[in-house]
Amino acid sequence: MITPASHIAALIVAAGRGTRAGGDIAKQYQSLGGMPLLARTVGVFATHEKLASVTVVIGADDHDLARTALPEGVARVVGAGSRAGSVAAGLAALPAETTHVLIHDGARPLVSKALISRVISALETCDGAAPALAVTDALWRAEGAFVEGTQRRDGLWRAQTPQGFALEAIRAAHGAHDATAADDVEVALAAGLRVALVAGEDRNIKVTHPEDFARAERILREDQMDIRVGNGFDVHRFGDGDHVVLCGVKVPHGRGLQGHSDADVGMHAVTDAIYGALAEGDIGQHFPPSDPQWKGAASEIFLKHSVALAAERGFALGNVDLTLICERPKIGPHAEAMRAEMARIMGCDVGRVSVKATTSERLGFTGREEGIAAMATVVLVPA
Repeated sequence: MITPASHIAALIVAAGRGTRAGGDIAKQYQSLGGMPLLARTVGVFATHEKLASVTVVIGADDHDLARTALPEGVARVVGAGSRAGSVAAGLAALPAETTHVLIHDGARPLVSKALISRVISALETCDGAAPALAVTDALWRAEGAFVEGTQRRDGLWRAQTPQGFALEAIRAAHGAHDATAADDVEVALAAGLRVALVAGEDRNIKVTHPEDFARAERILREDQMDIRVGNGFDVHRFGDGDHVVLCGVKVPHGRGLQGHSDADVGMHAVTDAIYGALAEGDIGQHFPPSDPQWKGAASEIFLKHSVALAAERGFALGNVDLTLICERPKIGPHAEAMRAEMARIMGCDVGRVSVKATTSERLGFTGREEGIAAMATVVLVPA
């Protein structure tokens, strides 16, 4: 089972020839959107925050191609004449500290970080997990050119990768398996392992034929266009207290902010901006103020939920721009601490978070120092 001490490795299998795809070189080294297909596949795993290492299984004659396509720090090992043999070679080459492994087809370059995360999460409670899509088309049985009968599709699934396992369990399964296997789930089942199903994705296609490159190119273009922008605005009035909490930072002040939760007006604005970018309403819909369990709750809970929801939908944070509107307290001396705390909570680089302040020139409720307002803009990009 996955624990905080687990070392999760990715094993990308790319030793095949892929002759059905055509071309002068193996399909995994052909260009997809201006870069080698395999480089796209590896890049998703190499930048996933929960993966400690990436190893790629390559063909014996592909060293020069792999050296050009793969980034530094990605280990390479030569595969075998069969997929099962290549996986076994890769498993043997993983870092000694590895506890779990995600085995992925190098020819599936459009796998998302959200899908990888789902497989990892499933490994928290079982020794095997794999993504799949339910079969929805009618199924026929045929002999030659004629339909001979139908096949029920109940309980049938289309297998995808990455397929995740506890390392020692899948190593033992491969060691005991002496037949050709379509994938690692087949090997695991033969060894008596239970494999949990997780939701796959239509976009996680395996590039097999020449037309698959065109389909993958279309998906990449759609990804580049799916950029979300959301706005958030929040206000809290002053009341009794000796400090305010803004963006998770305690700032000394002669009055405190009033609200159902901790009244962190800055964090609330950013949270609502993320929900807005996802078309998922606002904080009040996800954490109703009528529910007493959220009385005095830390706003970090709300912000983390919005970020997790974005990741589940396949989005990562592009940037956050937050403006706090007040006469006092002065925000400038605390802005860097606020940026750092917001970046920590959202799991992003601090360079993606802007926190700034302005006054309303003594006009309105903020000018009369009756409270603080905040407005935020968030950009979400495909993960």
